[in-house]
Amino acid sequence: MMYEPPPERSGRRLRLTRRGRLVLIVTMAAAACAAVLIPLLVVQEEPKPEKQPEKRRTLLIPEGWRASQVYRAVDKALGKPPGATRKAAATADLKLPAEAKGNPEGYLFPATYPIDPGATPAGLLAYMVDTAHKRFAADSVSAGAQRSGAGLYRTVNIASIVQAEVDAAADMGKVARVIHNRLKQDMPLQMDSTLNYALNRSTLDTTLDDTRLDSPYNTYLRLGLPPTPIGNPGEEALRAALDPPEGDWMYFVTVARGDTRFTADYAEHRRNVEEFNARRRSAGATADTDS
Repeated sequence: MMYEPPPERSGRRLRLTRRGRLVLIVTMAAAACAAVLIPLLVVQEEPKPEKQPEKRRTLLIPEGWRASQVYRAVDKALGKPPGATRKAAATADLKLPAEAKGNPEGYLFPATYPIDPGATPAGLLAYMVDTAHKRFAADSVSAGAQRSGAGLYRTVNIASIVQAEVDAAADMGKVARVIHNRLKQDMPLQMDSTLNYALNRSTLDTTLDDTRLDSPYNTYLRLGLPPTPIGNPGEEALRAALDPPEGDWMYFVTVARGDTRFTADYAEHRRNVEEFNARRRSAGATADTDS
């Protein structure tokens, strides 16, 4: 007897497979209907966070830093071994005045410098020297150097001592005047800051043995300015060296923070120094008691 399939219902029909199993055949109409009934699932990707720009690295060179301090800071900033920047300074093509004889002291201008990828010690030093030239080329600086007759390098040298001797901008002009007055009278400058530079230190304590040091930077024994600047002065110290106020001051001492005393009288100066020493002794005694 021949098998007759049942009539189709609702767009479906049953048929036998070769092995006699029933399967469901969905017609095109039924599939279209299912597509209408089943909602589409739309997968939306989470918005990717915007990549934040990397913060630009910088290197701050404070006013008054010595070249040796600048070298160490550049070594650290660039991840170089100690001494790498000092070696680079000896061979780099830095645009220095002839009087500097290749020593960039005084021309590593205090500022904040960007550290770009691939920066090198020689490149950073050249940037500092170029910045110094731009600042020193300003009309007020160049005109002041010509007016004083000292020349730019000599002015930077004086400014470096001013920067090292006092912190307060209000006192810088008077310190510069003391230097000019002493140079004019062929008196030794007797500046502790130049001794500290020779001994590679920073201290308020100067001994008699220190003043006997055999060094061209010992302004207790040597007349005139030291052979090079003793640091890298900022603009305030430079302006003070260029145009100090009028005055007959020959001596000064900072008795306490914010209290620097200037005088032309040596006896008065000795009294000021004694007060300074008494304050130091008192501070030392207090520190011993507290410790």
